[in-house]
Amino acid sequence: MQRRTFCLGALGAGMMFRSMVNAAEIYPSRAVRVVVPYAAGGGPDIMVRQFGPVLSTRMGQPIVVENKVGAGGVLAAQYVAQAAADGYTVLLGSNSHLIQKALQPNLMFDPENDFLPVTVIGASPSVLVVSAKSPYRTAQDLIAALKARPGKMNYASGGIGSAAHLGGATFVTLLGAEATHVPFKGSVEIPTSLLRGDTDFAFTIAGTAVPQVQGGRLRALAVTSREPLAELAGVPTLREILGSDLAVQEFWFGFWLPRKSSAEVVDKLYGATTASLKDPGVKSSFGAAGVSVIQSDSPEAAAAFVRSEARKWAEIIKLTGITAG
Repeated sequence: MQRRTFCLGALGAGMMFRSMVNAAEIYPSRAVRVVVPYAAGGGPDIMVRQFGPVLSTRMGQPIVVENKVGAGGVLAAQYVAQAAADGYTVLLGSNSHLIQKALQPNLMFDPENDFLPVTVIGASPSVLVVSAKSPYRTAQDLIAALKARPGKMNYASGGIGSAAHLGGATFVTLLGAEATHVPFKGSVEIPTSLLRGDTDFAFTIAGTAVPQVQGGRLRALAVTSREPLAELAGVPTLREILGSDLAVQEFWFGFWLPRKSSAEVVDKLYGATTASLKDPGVKSSFGAAGVSVIQSDSPEAAAAFVRSEARKWAEIIKLTGITAG
């Protein structure tokens, strides 16, 4: 009897221990890191930091933003692709990653196969901008100057293959003009280069451009959205200026997890994220920066969207003839 009592007691203790371990493993039980491939202070970084506190409340754990800048978002993507698939390391994935893979097929990550897209969070068109002190007051002024000075003007971007690079290259290609591309280490450097006079124009995402335009530092000449932006009243779309759908280009971003993440983790992050996106404060802060709140109908829909975008940007790269180096 004593032996049986001991065995039952040990069994009960083992079951209790396993129960405690399972409870400790309920996701999330600690802080979740969101790896942002852009410099602190840039549009995407600001969006995530504004969104983080709301998501933190839904998740019941802190949301920590970690900036890993370099190679057009490749460094951050490779880092997350190799991270533990436990839900605690999330990539702020975007069309920039699709562009980089199209430019460099031999990269050590595959945005379509190494990640599980959770949901798109927001989308922002680019804004064709110049310094507020620039002599170019309209897109037509800039176009005339480009055609009058072939190869003598330049445009800034946050790196080869970035949204700003594709925007500038598409613009110049559709015009049949020539201009020099000046890549920087991150998009946050673009406004400074324009203000110093180091570059003549740039395509900056609205999340970065709108505050600079409203603050009187930059001048907006056109937007790459299909429709004009309410935040930039009177600024025309590049599509209506150039008469091409290829001029419609939007930067979008969302949450991606490592491929082997469990369905439970994906669903939990998806539910918390989409619920947070409904918060009026989130919509207001995104909208003030020219970013539209967007959410996928499901993680499967997010994955389908990523695949379609990969095809689209591959076509744009073919048009512009951009290469990785």
